[in-house]
Amino acid sequence: MNRRHFLSKLGWTSFWTAVVGMVAGLARSMYPNVLYEPSRKYKVGYPADFARDVVTPLPGEKLFIYNDSKQGFYAISGICTHLGCVVSKTQEGFFCPCHGSRFDHSGKVKAGPAPRPLPWYRVSLALDGQLVVDAGEEVKPGTTLPI
Repeated sequence: MNRRHFLSKLGWTSFWTAVVGMVAGLARSMYPNVLYEPSRKYKVGYPADFARDVVTPLPGEKLFIYNDSKQGFYAISGICTHLGCVVSKTQEGFFCPCHGSRFDHSGKVKAGPAPRPLPWYRVSLALDGQLVVDAGEEVKPGTTLPI
């Protein structure tokens, strides 16, 4: 290999390395390191703040907290699965005022255009003893936090 051939190969290798590095950097810039969404974990209060066998609505977080004396604590979304309207609590369960979907107490669809049940969210205890609802993590219906 003569000097001219070596320098030519070195030049092309440098060029393609720079192109690959630029494409990799451009692709990496499409995925930010920081998510600007607010946290979807809510401290909702101490377990003693929730009366037994009572459903407590949390309108700010669009959640319903149950303190079932047999099963424990669980949280159900207050957002209809049809078009995202806020449901209201009724004697029979939940009612969506926008299009008339009805859900039972566990969030199962009883009537209406809602395509699926109301999601249940993970409930846990924080280090300070408060209940924490993670609205970013759905759990299977029937998943409770026994206390």
